[in-house]
Amino acid sequence: MSLKFWATRVGVGVICFLLVGASPLQAEQVFDSLAGAWSGTGTMKPSDGPREKVRCKVAYNVTRPGRSLTLDLRCASDAYKMALSANIEQSGTELSGNWFESEYRQGGKVYGTNKDGLIEARIEGNTVAALVTIQTKATHQSFLMEAPGSWMSEVAIELNKEVK
Repeated sequence: MSLKFWATRVGVGVICFLLVGASPLQAEQVFDSLAGAWSGTGTMKPSDGPREKVRCKVAYNVTRPGRSLTLDLRCASDAYKMALSANIEQSGTELSGNWFESEYRQGGKVYGTNKDGLIEARIEGNTVAALVTIQTKATHQSFLMEAPGSWMSEVAIELNKEVK
């Protein structure tokens, strides 16, 4: 499988960063607290190879306080670059939206639930299906994307909010 498909899978997982930790009573506070720049590192695990390090930067823009946001993501490893954008809406505990990776021209839908700060999401596109678990605590985010059966079986990234 090509790097193009791997980058798409990673991009989809990273979109899920923005689906972080809002219970229905805290939706405005959580989305609003995401606004700004975040950066971090992690690893990816191909199904048939060793883990590889990855670096990411993401900018969140709250477009409708607590209920809607956009993201602009840039990730790189020694082997690839990726530029991803997404729009996410929240209604109660349900999260939904779409994503698009401009370098490889891939896109799709994001569906998820949010209960007590734990996000469980499904990412779908023409060549992508993945499950994502996300958690945010103050200025730290972590996520795990698992795509069993695909050539990129796991991506784990840790991000920290950049201080102004």
